[in-house]
Amino acid sequence: MNLEMPACPHSLLNFVAVILRAVILTLVASTSATSAMSQSREASPSAPSSVIAATPPATSSDDQIEDRIQTIFTEVDELNGISASVRNGVVTLGGATANAAAAERAEQIALRIEGVVTIQNQIEQAVGVEDNVSPILETTSTRVNQIIRSMPLLAVALTVFLVISFLGHLLASWRGFWRRIMPNSFLSDLVAGASRIIAVVVGLIVAMNVMGATTLLGTVLGGAGVIGLALGFAVRDTLENYISSIMLSIRQPFRANEHVVIDEHEGIVVRLTSRSTVLMTLNGNHLRIPNSTVFKAVILNYTRNPERRFEFDLGVDANDNPVAAMQLGLDTLKSLPYVLEQPDPESYIQTVGDSNIVLRFMGWVDQRNSNFGKARGLAISATKDVLEQKGFTLPEPIYRLRFDTGTSQPAAASTAEAGATPSRPKETVEARDAADVRPDSHLTQIVAEERAATGEEDLLDEKRPVE
Repeated sequence: MNLEMPACPHSLLNFVAVILRAVILTLVASTSATSAMSQSREASPSAPSSVIAATPPATSSDDQIEDRIQTIFTEVDELNGISASVRNGVVTLGGATANAAAAERAEQIALRIEGVVTIQNQIEQAVGVEDNVSPILETTSTRVNQIIRSMPLLAVALTVFLVISFLGHLLASWRGFWRRIMPNSFLSDLVAGASRIIAVVVGLIVAMNVMGATTLLGTVLGGAGVIGLALGFAVRDTLENYISSIMLSIRQPFRANEHVVIDEHEGIVVRLTSRSTVLMTLNGNHLRIPNSTVFKAVILNYTRNPERRFEFDLGVDANDNPVAAMQLGLDTLKSLPYVLEQPDPESYIQTVGDSNIVLRFMGWVDQRNSNFGKARGLAISATKDVLEQKGFTLPEPIYRLRFDTGTSQPAAASTAEAGATPSRPKETVEARDAADVRPDSHLTQIVAEERAATGEEDLLDEKRPVE
């Protein structure tokens, strides 16, 4: 088929046509699979997949094209059964192949021959088991041979990987070195474990570089990064708790056997682990608080400062002298052996009610020698007894009752008019255990036994400064 290009009267159009043909030829040379053109136009094609010359070259006759295609097919084992016939540049492929991939390959080869206009693919696919299995076996055999030939290189890469990993393992197991660099035991163990992982990653990178698998290495590292990001979101709470453990082990906010309040949880500190803080509650129960909660919590430490102040309120009658009552209460507190002289006890008027004046008393005790709760209770009892003995009235609630019987009767003005309750004789009881304000050592003993018996890790270090 001969196509004649119309002559363009303008030189600019000719120049554009030459540029377009050069671009099209470049695209055809860089692609391995193109679609055949079935029609031709008198004008220049807009986006052809191959170039069809207006006049076939003298060296590209149909017989030469056919001979060239058959010669190529003869040299390829899987294309031996394919025949080719050429007429006016149109190649008709026939015969049979083992699979569709071989037929596609034959079509691509034929399209690359100069002078070929289009392809008519009439190749049939063989249904024999041997024809379909043979390519697979050949491919497998080729790959096995490639692996066998690359065994020395694989051995070198594996040796490099094992050597680097072993050196990293030795470095990570050198605890004395890490403890010398980082006094914190938890942090030193963490860095040692990280060095082991880094050594494995470095060994893998070097081994793949030895094998020349840099592309595969990039794919593996990219996939590992995506997986690591997904795992980071999945175990976000665990990572937060782990980082909080590191910060708590560095900051040391409390010591073992200290009485603390963490948010609403109160108890004696048993230990600090890599996951939680263990407390012994005042009821003798184990309490584990996640370190992420402890790190963000408000911590009240009663043990850090052994001196602790107690306070209580007592009310006197509105007709009594509140200043005299305050002085009497202060003298009483100063006389108690478990109340510290320095700082001095204090007292002031808290509120003035309808029928009483509320006085607040405050005193200090040393928690190393006195039980705070017992000392406060005995101080309240002693101050109350002294005020009553000196004639001060501690008002009681007064309720006025009115019974409407239809007749007008005045209500009782006071409890004295209605009759006072007869007092009962007080029995004399010797205060032995009740007056003992020595601190309770039972919980401290339990905590000490717990720390000695359990082999669980403890990140609290007595040698490190506390926060």
